[in-house]
Amino acid sequence: LRAVKYPRPRESKRGPVESLGFCRKFFEMKAFESSFLCVLLCAGFAQAGESRMTNNIVKSDAEWRKELTPEQYRVLRQKGTEPAFCGTFWNHHEKGVYVCAACGAELFRSDEKFDSGTGWPSYTTPVEGAVTNVVDRSHGMVRTEVLCARCGSHLGHVFDDGPPPTGLRYCINSVSLEFRKAEK
Repeated sequence: LRAVKYPRPRESKRGPVESLGFCRKFFEMKAFESSFLCVLLCAGFAQAGESRMTNNIVKSDAEWRKELTPEQYRVLRQKGTEPAFCGTFWNHHEKGVYVCAACGAELFRSDEKFDSGTGWPSYTTPVEGAVTNVVDRSHGMVRTEVLCARCGSHLGHVFDDGPPPTGLRYCINSVSLEFRKAEK
C-alpha cells in the first residue's frame, strides 16, 4: 500500500467516540490508501463495541448555549460535574422516567434508581439504546463516560460497583436530567 496523506478527522463536539480511535490511528499512520476501507473497518468496530447514536440532534454551540441554562451547558456540553448532594434528583423518589435535559430522550426509569450514597442520582440500567458509553481519560483516570445517544450530551459516568442484577452504577448529574412523572 502506498502512504497517502489524509486530513486528520475533526474532534466531534459530542465528545470522543472510543471506537473511532482505531480509525484515527490508521489515518495518523497513513496506512490506508482507501478511506472507504477505513470507514468500513471503523463501522464494524463501532457496531461490535459500542451502541451507536441514533436520531442524532446536531446543533451549533450557539444554539446549545441559547437553549440550556449556564449550568446545564457546563455539564451537558462541556462535560462538567455538579457538586455531590446538591442536585435535584439525588434524593428523588417519585415514579416516572428521567429524560435528557437537552433533547428530552428517555434515559432512565425510576424503577432502576437506587441510593448509592454518592450524592448523585444512580441507576442500575438505562432505557435500551438510550445511552452511549465512551472511554474518558480526563483528570488522570480512566472511566466510562455516559452520553445521551440522541444528542451526545454528557450525562455522567458508569461504574462496575452497582447492585445486582447488573452490577453497574450509572452515576448521573441531576442537571443533565428532567423528570416526567408516571401517569396514574
